[in-house]
Amino acid sequence: MNTRRCIAIVAAALIASVTLGAAGASAAPPTPTDPTAVVHWNEVAANTLVAVPGPDGGAPPAYQINMGMTQGAVYDAVNAIGPKQYEPYLLRQRFGAKASVEAAVATAAYDVLHNLISTAPEIAPFPARAALLATLDAEYAASVDPIAGNPFTKQGIAAGHAAADAMLQARADDGRFGASQWVRDPRPGHWSPLLTSTGQEALDPTPWVGGVEPFLVESATQFRSAPPLALDSPEYAAEVNEVKDIGRATGSTRTAEQTYVAQWWQWPPILAWNEVARQLIVANDLSATEAARLLALQNLSGADALITCWADKYHYDFWRPWNAIPRADEDGNGATTAELGWTPLVTAPYPDHPSGHNCNDGAHGAILRMFFGDVIVGGFQMTSTSAALPAGAQRVRTFDTFSQPLNELIDARIWAGLHFRYADVEGQRLGVNVARYGAAHYFQAVGR
Repeated sequence: MNTRRCIAIVAAALIASVTLGAAGASAAPPTPTDPTAVVHWNEVAANTLVAVPGPDGGAPPAYQINMGMTQGAVYDAVNAIGPKQYEPYLLRQRFGAKASVEAAVATAAYDVLHNLISTAPEIAPFPARAALLATLDAEYAASVDPIAGNPFTKQGIAAGHAAADAMLQARADDGRFGASQWVRDPRPGHWSPLLTSTGQEALDPTPWVGGVEPFLVESATQFRSAPPLALDSPEYAAEVNEVKDIGRATGSTRTAEQTYVAQWWQWPPILAWNEVARQLIVANDLSATEAARLLALQNLSGADALITCWADKYHYDFWRPWNAIPRADEDGNGATTAELGWTPLVTAPYPDHPSGHNCNDGAHGAILRMFFGDVIVGGFQMTSTSAALPAGAQRVRTFDTFSQPLNELIDARIWAGLHFRYADVEGQRLGVNVARYGAAHYFQAVGR
């Protein structure tokens, strides 16, 4: 398939997504509750979960699953208070209209986060565990203690406990920290890990993600991406030669700006898109219920996109550019030429297809576009935490549309030498498909 046409299809799919915009999100009469607690605890969750060591659940795919659990519980807690506006995710129990939303949000988030941090297996050393739990305790006290004398605080706390319990029970034995999905295969076209400076294989810290039970979609194969391009096809040769020239660590045809962009995107998309959501929640005066619904849809869709993506990665087991280019004499394609010692600007410890970053960004971007449209008046900011950026490089960037960063990301992963173009295109398509399914089947307005 023509790769430019693939990009156009992804863009069209995103634009055609079901509009849930501020108008759609407000179809039911909005509650007057302030979204401050929802926004605050989303930031607490993002900053807490990203601090977990990669193998213990802090690597991006597991991190996104944990964010999905947290935001799903927060949504159920808020949505359970007063007249029902939207269908619950798990919690069917109802609480009085005057129950404290602030207490409900804080309790639901705290309970899930405390459980995730305290029970994370110590596959890698986790010296910050006690400090993270202490910080969580302090955050919870700061949220609940000032309203402890309010007679409705207890009701809010009860709603939060109920929502967190429902989530934690539903996710018991869901496949997290299960068996690795990878089967070693030395044949051409299959991924093989790079070696670290100590001679050890650089392996995926969370190779079990594709075996986790999804939250919204029916299975991890429901929206399987199209297979990688055939090794002997002209389309594959074109993609190999593209990344060979521009994605290499040294001697690349990249411009300085392209190198900067490739390095800028080396950070968890979960941080990026939750930051954007918080900005737009405040700018658009969403209620607590609307804000919780947006963040639940975003993060549960993002989780399912990565579960599906990781299932696909190990199903196809497709080699990365740094496997393919030195072994191009084995691919049966006369239009590719091997280059021993070829190295990329950036590496990653799992197979190529589809692109995990693009799977995740595609889902988040699709949900945000459903709520707010593509063009954002005044724009939105994204702040990179990439360790690949040189000292003094600009970290905060402003975008006017969701199309801008999503289109840029497809190119950025090629400029970094990380992916073939088709892996990026298929990753975004997968994320969009998952998000559209989640939005069409969950969190529906009551009576619609």
